[in-house]
Amino acid sequence: MELQETIQRSLRSEIQKSLKENGYTLSKLSELSGIGTGHLSEMLNSSPSRAITVNQLDAMAKAFGHAPGWLYELYPEECLSEGKISRPRLVPYLVRCAEIGRKDCIKAIVSNLLENPKNISILFSVAEQLFQSGKQKESVLFYELVIDNEKDSYSDQFVMSQYRLFRAVQGTNTEENWKAVIRFDSYWKRLPENVQLDALLQLANVCFMMCRWKDVEKYADELRNLATIVYENELRRRTSSKANDLPKTERHLVVYYGQGFLLKAAALKKRRLYEEAKKYIQGYADLGWFEFLDETGKQEVEKFRVWAKINSYTLDMLLGNYEILPECINFLADYPEEIFPALVTIMECANKYGFCIDEVLERFSEYTSYREDDLNGLSASRHFRFRYQKAIYELQRERFAIGIDETLRCLALADKMKLYIPAHHVTRVIDEMIEAIPDK
Repeated sequence: MELQETIQRSLRSEIQKSLKENGYTLSKLSELSGIGTGHLSEMLNSSPSRAITVNQLDAMAKAFGHAPGWLYELYPEECLSEGKISRPRLVPYLVRCAEIGRKDCIKAIVSNLLENPKNISILFSVAEQLFQSGKQKESVLFYELVIDNEKDSYSDQFVMSQYRLFRAVQGTNTEENWKAVIRFDSYWKRLPENVQLDALLQLANVCFMMCRWKDVEKYADELRNLATIVYENELRRRTSSKANDLPKTERHLVVYYGQGFLLKAAALKKRRLYEEAKKYIQGYADLGWFEFLDETGKQEVEKFRVWAKINSYTLDMLLGNYEILPECINFLADYPEEIFPALVTIMECANKYGFCIDEVLERFSEYTSYREDDLNGLSASRHFRFRYQKAIYELQRERFAIGIDETLRCLALADKMKLYIPAHHVTRVIDEMIEAIPDK
């Protein structure tokens, strides 16, 4: 008997059942759901019946007092009929299933879809809608389905799925981030040039967070070279009266060009190649000559000018000119968002040359605190490096309780980031901290 009832269930029979149980007329349901009475009649009483959209089903669920996802297991009958698929209904349905966590419904319909390879494009559309609406984690399943079932590894949807998956899985776990880099590295050159720019910037930034400086240099070089090619091609098009809009990218073209220099300089600085780093800082210090600068582009150029000034200050301090610190601090006061990144290097300089920055730390104390839940990949990496340097700083000044506390914070961040340091690096870190403790 129970099996028979299950077989006889349908979307419309369940809606009709809820109407009776609640004592609603179509007019009352229309009032509560916002769906026109005529439309409701055509959905429930006409033959053939009018199709129900997933948004309308959600509206009816709310009207009947049900949670989101009510009757979703029966909704596929609105999307699949006699072997035909209604893409306009199926894509929003799968998107909504992902949003509310109805993986059971997704699994049930995907197995049906994958019987025809052409339907992979539907899964890609679902993934793209989720990704573009900011639901990147929810998009992962669909991009993985595309990658696993698309036989042409050069197709646009396969390569774009590789890129989107790389972006979607980024977080504070450095081990997973690095796996994503390795997985995506062989595909970025298959992307269109405008997307390659975005991809290279992301690859370089991820490697920066993991302190893989040579990899940062590699991707920064590729980014700088590609941005130059795109820029020069655009200049030629403009001079030949074939003016077009700039290639569609997430950021202004000047960002990719400037970041190619900035990331290269940052990686060289981390490798203690300070004089070489200076040359690349000059590459983004003044980008006012860049053509095609709209208001957004001009704002980006100003950001690069500020970063170049700050990075020049910190580079000079690393080279031993720490007398420039007051000038640097006064400059930073006008750019609050740059204070903490600069403090990481200032702390390193203080440890290298043994000068006191207690007043600086006190002045900018509000910028060095954090809540673990608020950390993303970049901020976690910065706080990890800052805590490591601050532990050494405090131990050097025989403030052992604070030094130990900072060491523990550093270890907690390393654990959160899954930053597993090779044994010989651990030995070096311990040696540095021991050396920071003054002899008695």
